[in-house]
Amino acid sequence: MDVKRVAVLGAGNGGITAAADLKLRGFEVTLFDLPQFSRNIDLLKERGELLLKEADQTSRVKLDVLTTDIEEALAGADVVLLTIPATWVESFAEICAPIISEEQIIIFHGAACVAPLRFVKKAREMGIGTDFKIGELSTLAYGTRAFPERGEIELSLRVKEFYFSAYPGGRTDELIGVCRQLYDTAKPIDNIWGTTLTNGNPEVHPGSCIVNAGRIDYSQGEFWLYVEGITKHTMNVVIEVGRERLALGSALGYELEDGEKARFKRGYLMEGPEEMYVKYNTSPVFSKIKGPMSLESRYVTEDIANGLVLYSSLGKALGVPTPTTDAVITLGGVLLQRDFMKEGVTLEKLGLEGMSREGLIEAVSLTE
Repeated sequence: MDVKRVAVLGAGNGGITAAADLKLRGFEVTLFDLPQFSRNIDLLKERGELLLKEADQTSRVKLDVLTTDIEEALAGADVVLLTIPATWVESFAEICAPIISEEQIIIFHGAACVAPLRFVKKAREMGIGTDFKIGELSTLAYGTRAFPERGEIELSLRVKEFYFSAYPGGRTDELIGVCRQLYDTAKPIDNIWGTTLTNGNPEVHPGSCIVNAGRIDYSQGEFWLYVEGITKHTMNVVIEVGRERLALGSALGYELEDGEKARFKRGYLMEGPEEMYVKYNTSPVFSKIKGPMSLESRYVTEDIANGLVLYSSLGKALGVPTPTTDAVITLGGVLLQRDFMKEGVTLEKLGLEGMSREGLIEAVSLTE
């Protein structure tokens, strides 16, 4: 497929940046968000154009379509790029699955969370039997912040390397060529366990936020996680969750990169002799990111419910201990008075409960 038109679903930081970037690179682009989240779409319509600021260069861009009508958004799209929070996978499946055709390619673009499996499962529950061509990237392709109220994007990083898998994994070779037309630094990985376990957000965000809970509450929005919240001691929580992630990957047949190496390769951290926490504090990308503003941030709620809960569930199935991951889930639930194990993504909710290691791999690897 020669990709000409892309529908970007989700008008947050990542979606607005993706839409502007892809338009500047010659694609026809539609940007969509749900009607209940129309504010950014409305603001962008008022502005008329976007300014994408990258290093010392500013580019002006006007998107082809801005809409809250899903049928208008998907009409004629070659690729549907879902740049949405992990918590909204099923909600977007409900509105997209009845409309998307077998010729259209669906790519989840953000923090990987076995989203393609969840999308297809929801579609099947709705009685939709479409043979979806679908996959996910392991992370957002940009380090970025968008400000729709002033029509500006501050793009600090184009991620240098990340992973893509189709669902089922047997279609990755078929779809990677389409993905690379949008993001040529994408590398194939066997299946969506690989993309999910190379998503760095659950490793870095929840634990470091929870041990800074008092400071986040007291700051009333004046908090910088990567500059002040990542310290010599809080880094230990990040490292331990990372070790458990690596052990899960090993149990599923992967030799995954640790968090430090992965972030070097993606471009977030600089190499050098400094301790890991100092690299975070001085990162030319991370140091520009303010927040989270509260403990209700996606850094905690989304990354526990859609990341760490799945790690814990996988650990139980594979016989891999996840004590630090479990502790972060428990403390997050106590702080926010929520039952993350009940509301989060588990093997049971994915329809994979009771499967062996081999069964878990086959479930995401074989064609339906």
